[in-house]
Amino acid sequence: MMKISFKKYSLLLLSLNCFFAFAQEKENRTKYFPHKEEKVVTIPNKSKVWVFMMAGQSNMEGRGLVEPQDTIANNRILTINSNNELVLAKEPIHFSTPAYRGLDCGMSFANELLKSIPKDVVILLLPTAVGGSPIEKWIKDLPHRKINLYSNFKEKLELGKRYGTIKAVLWHQGESDANKDGISNRDQNLKMLFASFRKDIGNEKLPILIGEIGSFSKEPELWAEINKANYKYIQDDKYADIVETADLKDKGDKVHFDGESQREMGKRFAAKYIEKFYK
Repeated sequence: MMKISFKKYSLLLLSLNCFFAFAQEKENRTKYFPHKEEKVVTIPNKSKVWVFMMAGQSNMEGRGLVEPQDTIANNRILTINSNNELVLAKEPIHFSTPAYRGLDCGMSFANELLKSIPKDVVILLLPTAVGGSPIEKWIKDLPHRKINLYSNFKEKLELGKRYGTIKAVLWHQGESDANKDGISNRDQNLKMLFASFRKDIGNEKLPILIGEIGSFSKEPELWAEINKANYKYIQDDKYADIVETADLKDKGDKVHFDGESQREMGKRFAAKYIEKFYK
């Protein structure tokens, strides 16, 4: 009979524990993911479709826990699937990184916005965020997690132009740039990227809403500097504004907003859009 040393046995036990923990985490994360995709049969009139681009990194892509309330479809809230087909929106909306996807702020944003806009308007949410992506990779269209960031954004915005009018970009990014170079170059990087967004969308006055990165980091001073740089940027861009998140909570990892905070952030994006840019 083969004997296993205590050290090997301990490593084996640790590996098994990690495997089961991972499996349990995945089961919890995907427990309430919708099982049915509902494709849009009748394409809405283009003049009645308001398109919102969702861009940035993981806190826009979504890492919150999806619950049943997040998967209730509404005929006035649309998105796309991985084949770029129109579908009724249900969380999770982003699909670029299946192993990590979770609740983002999209559905709460759209549901809140519906309360203030004309009853015949349809909202189309276009997901382009990719977790962990630094802003320079967006500017230079470099691949991140096998996705060329800006090319992916442009592909989605062309869909947006086909189906409706692009009304704003919801931007949440900065955790990956919370370092000396990222902070010192933040203002210039935002100027370059947002100028590209507006040029390719064809609207020099396109509203861009910037979500604050969280206040719960293990490196709070660096994250605070990113937020400070964002505020500096909007002083010179009257078509951009900040969505505050200082009171929102993480999901226990000191990086990502929890589900409740994602829902609240979506409401705040909508409130800021209505307050500042809706006429």
